[in-house]
Amino acid sequence: MTTAPPAGPVAPPRAPAGLFVPSPTSSVRPEAPPLPPLRWIPLSVSAVLAVALTVYVWSTHGAKPGVLLLLGLGLGIALFHSRFGFTSAWRQLVAVGNGSGLRAHALLLGTTATLFALIIGTGTGLFGTQPSASGGSLGVGLVLGSVLFAIGMQLGGACASGTLFAVGSGQTSVVLTLVGFIIGGTLAAWQYDLWNDLPAWQPVVLSDHIGWFGSWAVTIAVLLLVVWVSRRIQARRNPPPIGPVPSARGTAVRALRGSWPTAVGALALAVLGAGVLLVSGGAWGVTSAFALWGSKLVGALGGQPENWTWWQQPGSSDMLAGSVLADKNSLTDIGIMIGAAVAAALGGSWVLHRNIPWRTAVAALLGGILMGIGSRLAGGCNIGAYLSGIASGSLSGWLWGAFALAGTWVGLKARPLFRLGNPKPGDGIC
Repeated sequence: MTTAPPAGPVAPPRAPAGLFVPSPTSSVRPEAPPLPPLRWIPLSVSAVLAVALTVYVWSTHGAKPGVLLLLGLGLGIALFHSRFGFTSAWRQLVAVGNGSGLRAHALLLGTTATLFALIIGTGTGLFGTQPSASGGSLGVGLVLGSVLFAIGMQLGGACASGTLFAVGSGQTSVVLTLVGFIIGGTLAAWQYDLWNDLPAWQPVVLSDHIGWFGSWAVTIAVLLLVVWVSRRIQARRNPPPIGPVPSARGTAVRALRGSWPTAVGALALAVLGAGVLLVSGGAWGVTSAFALWGSKLVGALGGQPENWTWWQQPGSSDMLAGSVLADKNSLTDIGIMIGAAVAAALGGSWVLHRNIPWRTAVAALLGGILMGIGSRLAGGCNIGAYLSGIASGSLSGWLWGAFALAGTWVGLKARPLFRLGNPKPGDGIC
């Protein structure tokens, strides 16, 4: 009688071919852990702050800024519940080949591009605004800035939007990233004359050449290609799955307290971002507000930022002289932090992290400074340059994303210097 050899580990079944079915991973994604209890004190404070600030902005500055603040609150809630990441998505793709985060980007970009084409193509705007595309110039500043920004993301632990919702949810180390962001953006504005003359060419916006329908069709086609390539990479490298976050059972409770599917987060962010365009006439942006906040602080300390060339550009002097609560990007940024605080407290995840290792603190501050400088050089961040640029049919958005991937590779090499880990193929989750 013969005995069959003992069975070895059974490889997980490969996902069937297809563009929209789940891609294979080295193991099944673990079940999401249960939600911790509500955090009543942070919830009460953040909810009161949200209501009070909305009432103040609406009564002092009018309906348009008030609506922008509400949109920011919604963006913060959606970012936190879906844990929508740019930094982690690029890190997982470059380190182990898990492209699920990048495919979520594609859904966000494609949906936003569709809404932008409808809004800008038809000239539809609220409060008397005329919506316009976000097209950045092409040149050395774009390349250098996007690379620096991506390195900073990996050191600081978050992108521009990620920094805001992480700060709102109580992640203390990311507060240092935000401080660095403000320092870097202010330094870049102060030294604008040093980098203003870098070689650059005029923006290339597809709608100027092939119309809005043609621009939309090309954008969607390229995004589908990105999805296909990311799936091929993931099938070949068979990476660990992405780790789950605490969630709740039941649709209603999950919507208020648990984690949202990434696709739901992408759709919500696209709709809210389109709302910013409808209300303000400009695409959703983040980082210009950091330069404004830093410059306001410099002025309060006795400096004269109004004499900097950066603030003498058309429209900039009015921004510096006006209230922060009348600035579009400042309103949405503040709203994101407060909205994320509300969502994190509801989900029981709001907590202050103490005893931050000094290397982590240094990396956070340095990463923020690099992102602040990089965002000014490149004319935007992962939101203002990458998302809004691609959704507007601008070549600059695609170039920003490509060079940010290259910068991500450099950032991953630098992370171990600060004892920051990177995903590895043998990990259980990435």
